[in-house]
Amino acid sequence: MSITIRKLTENIGAEITGIDITQPIDDAAFAPIFDAFNEYSVLVFHDQDFTDDQQVAFSQHFGALETTVKSNIGGGTYIADISNVDPETDEILPVDSWRIVYNSGNEMWHTDSSFKPVPALASLLSGREVPPEGAETEFGSMRAAYASLTSAEQERLEGLVAVHDFSYSRGLVDPELLDDEHKNETPPVRQAVVRVNPVNGKKGFYTGSHASHIVDWPVEEGRALLKDLVARATRPEFTYSHKWQAKDLVIWDNRCVLHRGQSWDKARYRRVMHRTTVAGDGPTA
Repeated sequence: MSITIRKLTENIGAEITGIDITQPIDDAAFAPIFDAFNEYSVLVFHDQDFTDDQQVAFSQHFGALETTVKSNIGGGTYIADISNVDPETDEILPVDSWRIVYNSGNEMWHTDSSFKPVPALASLLSGREVPPEGAETEFGSMRAAYASLTSAEQERLEGLVAVHDFSYSRGLVDPELLDDEHKNETPPVRQAVVRVNPVNGKKGFYTGSHASHIVDWPVEEGRALLKDLVARATRPEFTYSHKWQAKDLVIWDNRCVLHRGQSWDKARYRRVMHRTTVAGDGPTA
């Protein structure tokens, strides 16, 4: 079995063809995929008709899987249902329903599970049903953006620690969105602002919508820095926008990649996406 790897942009993303990852693969077949993951940060596979069990099995090649937070559909399972479809009725949810408002937080630039003591390594998102227009997923390279900083700017970030808080980020959507039970499930955690890929030694900064403030800095000053880093990582030269086709699987490195979903006509078009998330290493700070 021989795979082909094609870069999607200069700084982020690659498309991989020549392999069916819905079927069991051995370590030798997985090795070049893992190498590409560390090199390109975002991987795109087309025509991968996954069941949930198959997606879980492939995802476990990257490591142990996280379970979803209770506020997600199917909370406490390996599969996060990122959907505008009610799983019980199979009907499109009202656009003002709690679930749709909750998921609108995914339209802010973020990195998955940075609000957990052990943040995520990888996310794998399977497009089960995709709308004909809109709903792209955008990715920004915090590693490429870090490399573009001056030595003085990089030095300023060394040793900084940020507080990441799920209640903070969802509060940006609606301050009343999460009840106390959900807030208590994910208390604030500390994460290093600069992270290093242990495979290749490349550095990147670590920020996103879950990042509330910098430890020992005035809150607003810290938030300004964190937002500036987001702006740098999402410049056009550091981004890739994925236009979904049904049966696509996209994998990204949460240690160095921001992502966000674009909106679509949620009252008109169905969108069913299933995500698995691989736990990383931590705490980072």
